[in-house]
Amino acid sequence: MTLKMLWATMQFITRIPVPEAWSRGVEFKDYSRGVVWFPVVGAVIGAGAGLCWLAVSQTGGGAPLAAAVYVFALALLTGGFHLDGLADTCDGVFSARTRERMLEIMRDSRLGTYGGLALVFCITFKILAVVSLAAPAAPALFALLVCGPIVGRAGIVMAMYRERYARDGTGMGNVYIGHVAGRDVLVTLLITAGLVIGLTGARGLLAAGVSLCAMYAIKRFLSRRLKGLTGDTLGATEEMGELVFLLALVWF
Repeated sequence: MTLKMLWATMQFITRIPVPEAWSRGVEFKDYSRGVVWFPVVGAVIGAGAGLCWLAVSQTGGGAPLAAAVYVFALALLTGGFHLDGLADTCDGVFSARTRERMLEIMRDSRLGTYGGLALVFCITFKILAVVSLAAPAAPALFALLVCGPIVGRAGIVMAMYRERYARDGTGMGNVYIGHVAGRDVLVTLLITAGLVIGLTGARGLLAAGVSLCAMYAIKRFLSRRLKGLTGDTLGATEEMGELVFLLALVWF
């Protein structure tokens, strides 16, 4: 759990500039050892997006615009990495084709109907959820918004555990899927719980529990359909985890 692995992980799963020297010496095949840093990277992403929300909401921008800026900032900080996975996964899985054809469709760079609908509904519901949460004082809501990406990335570490890579060849997800130890999952969840409780208390922890359960169910569904997972399905799971976390907060 070295700092070099943290910088390598941040470099890989975000678009946040990280000097090459900070991660020099870390081999791509060893990236699975950095999964315990996923919640920390999520906190950085959440803080960045949360600060964008705070800047807009506290300068007269209004709740809807601030919420849209928050969701846009999440996509910007990750390069739309997970949104792309969500779109590809929905295009493939809901095509009602054979497993092999589903995987082919998921590799197609073109956006299909199911992928487009998934993006529209995911982004829309995220924005509406943040607008619905706008009642608490700014610091309290900022803390809640930071936690969404933390929980989402903890959930995909859980999804990687004891899974198989669905494709025969290599891919970005192959370096993680099935290569995560139980100890790493436990440490990741403990770090996540500590961050969420420290930032939001019991309310955030309850929402995180609901989100992680939903992510596990999604992972099981996708694994059964595809006989394994891919990098795209991890992205889809992460996006759904963030969304469920925000929606759970609306009701708690």
